[in-house]
Amino acid sequence: MYAVEVRDHIMIAHSIPGELFGPAQRLHGATFVVDVAFFREKLGPNHVVVDIGRAGDALKAALAPLAYRNLDELPQFKGKRTTTEALCHYVFGRMAEALKRGELGDESKGVSRIRVTLRESHVARAWFEGGVGA
Repeated sequence: MYAVEVRDHIMIAHSIPGELFGPAQRLHGATFVVDVAFFREKLGPNHVVVDIGRAGDALKAALAPLAYRNLDELPQFKGKRTTTEALCHYVFGRMAEALKRGELGDESKGVSRIRVTLRESHVARAWFEGGVGA
């Protein structure tokens, strides 16, 4: 299995309701390092997994609507807990859509899986990985 991974970061504010979340129930800020990996069984005609520049651009575009925003105020998160895991799934969806629209270039047609990892700190991270069809 081959993979290419791109990275960006995002600063957000949010609160996570529920006793389980302790102090995170209150409004707080977070800076996430976001990694997105694209997987495929065989390399494309140009011996790459995806166009790495386009992949980075797609990640930047996926994160832009969230940057420096209070997620509690955004309609796409109304009534949802914006845990790190849930945000991984949200970014996965945006990246899968970009892939399906062809925004990652012709080389990306063989991508079968995407993994999105959000690093909360040097000791904690979460990820979501799923198939996208080859």
